[in-house]
Amino acid sequence: MKRYTLGLTALAAFGLVTQASGEDAAASAKAQLGRLLFFDATLSEPAGQSCASCHEPTAAFTDPDRSKPTSKGVHRERFGNRNTPSAMYMAFSPAFHFDKEEGHYVGGQFWDGRAATLEEQARAPFLDPVEMANPDSRAVVEKVRRAAYAGQFDAAFGKGALDDTDRAYGAIVGAIAAFERTAEFAPFTSKHDAWLQGRARLSAQELRGLRLFNDEKKGNCAACHPSQRRPDGGLPLFTDFTYDNLGVPRNPDNPFYAQARAHNPAGAKFIDRGLGGFVRKGAEDGKFKVPTLRNIARTAPYMHNGYFKTLRGVVAFYNDRDVRPACKGEASEAEALRRGCWPKPEVARNVNRKELGRLGLTEQEIDDIAAFMLTLSDGFQP
Repeated sequence: MKRYTLGLTALAAFGLVTQASGEDAAASAKAQLGRLLFFDATLSEPAGQSCASCHEPTAAFTDPDRSKPTSKGVHRERFGNRNTPSAMYMAFSPAFHFDKEEGHYVGGQFWDGRAATLEEQARAPFLDPVEMANPDSRAVVEKVRRAAYAGQFDAAFGKGALDDTDRAYGAIVGAIAAFERTAEFAPFTSKHDAWLQGRARLSAQELRGLRLFNDEKKGNCAACHPSQRRPDGGLPLFTDFTYDNLGVPRNPDNPFYAQARAHNPAGAKFIDRGLGGFVRKGAEDGKFKVPTLRNIARTAPYMHNGYFKTLRGVVAFYNDRDVRPACKGEASEAEALRRGCWPKPEVARNVNRKELGRLGLTEQEIDDIAAFMLTLSDGFQP
């Protein structure tokens, strides 16, 4: 798969640089304002939920509540249909587009790419009835106008920034996006980063896992999760921002199936088409965005519907998805492993059978790959 990179100029534009390397005062003011908005729990309807409720810094900007595979909204009986993805390193995702040369979709935000940019992504949760549940953008703007930090908007976005609803809402989501483009969301401080910089040593098992991760005849994980430095010398992002159908089963524990008809008309028959539902093409059904593996140890459960609770289970599924028999009926990850089967894919069409499903890994090799991925957590101290 094609690998997408960003140069230093783009990094500066995204704010992924420090004050010393040229971040100007205006960008810094927007980012600081965005941080206040990100953690403000008064901006939902009713009050009680912020962006950070589902993107908590201590959980690698994912949902810290692991009791359900998808996140609850400000109305506690309402749940989304998908697992909350990490917001970390998403500033590097290119704008959503179709790559004619490679013949596939790339970039964007959300699991299905329906938001082309961070700004577009930031618009959605405020108004989603199963998330922050505001009736319209005016309601959000009115709450921000009453906030203690409202006066900072003129300094960051110009005089009268909050006077007009459309302009004000654009400033709100622009500030949040500016915050998400800061180094707080992309610290590059994992053990693997330190190893690439010559400041740490990987254990024997971690090195074995890395070799298997990269080996096209073994794990072949790097085909979609590049582990080498980028062409501009930047540290790897561990995603190529493309889309794939991995054959993930339905998650019987997904609370979205039991949502009220107003939020899920299909009930238990709901099928998540992923990218195909967004672009309205059957050839893209079942495909979801390749997530970064950075901080993967902190972002369980895994996959778009949170089917997998363990990282080792994911590797095992990649290894023998097409080798084990199909389970009779639905089964959780633990039940499937116990019974020696895998449930059928949620969307059988377009399943990637070329790069995974029959990897031939031993139990030790599965453990080694999982051990290597533990080196991708930020905050490593050499």
